[in-house]
Amino acid sequence: MDQRGGYGQFCPVSMASEVLCSRWTTLIVRELLCGSTHFNELRRGVPKMSPTLLSKRLKELQQAGVLTITREANGSTEYHLSESGEELRPIIMGLGNWAQRWMESRLSLKNLDPSLLMWDMQRNLNLSHLPLRRCTIQFLYPEISQAQKRWWLVIEAGKVDLCNFDPGYELDLLVESSLHALTAIWMGLTTIHQAVGSGELRIDGDPEMAQGMQQWLGLSVFAKVPRRVQ
Repeated sequence: MDQRGGYGQFCPVSMASEVLCSRWTTLIVRELLCGSTHFNELRRGVPKMSPTLLSKRLKELQQAGVLTITREANGSTEYHLSESGEELRPIIMGLGNWAQRWMESRLSLKNLDPSLLMWDMQRNLNLSHLPLRRCTIQFLYPEISQAQKRWWLVIEAGKVDLCNFDPGYELDLLVESSLHALTAIWMGLTTIHQAVGSGELRIDGDPEMAQGMQQWLGLSVFAKVPRRVQ
């Protein structure tokens, strides 16, 4: 728990807020709910958070009984939600559903982050709509910095690996898009068909994979939440 001071109220909402409302904490819980169990996996889900602060928040959540920390025989450390942590699932998902429904889309699209977008895509691909053979897909964001503009997804044997360096395999598909456009697609604010039609998205390579991209991309878990009319 953050040691800067609590709210000093007996109300359960106040007590829960002392645990969950410190900066980054709900996003760490989100990552754990999404299946991240190792420190580096958690870092990929909160790329703008310092490793030192992440370690601090994980210890606070352990002290609050929200997660457990185990050391494996190979020396690695794993983080898992406890029973009380798992009970936060509808609360965290409810926050996301509320924001998707009620907050203006232009606000969410101000917070563009290629590493977070690609990490979320990597763990949500619908593999049933991709070939059984190894597939390599490159995503290119021409407008952003050299270090962040090229990403690869390698799908093989039911596993998806994310690389920000060339893995050395022949490309099956090249997806070239502005980061804004692909984020809007991922959040369900537009479609691949619309982005291709507007010239914001270009797909080159395997025709079947290109045609089925709307299906295999998977989309955010919040994409299907109907938005209020703005």
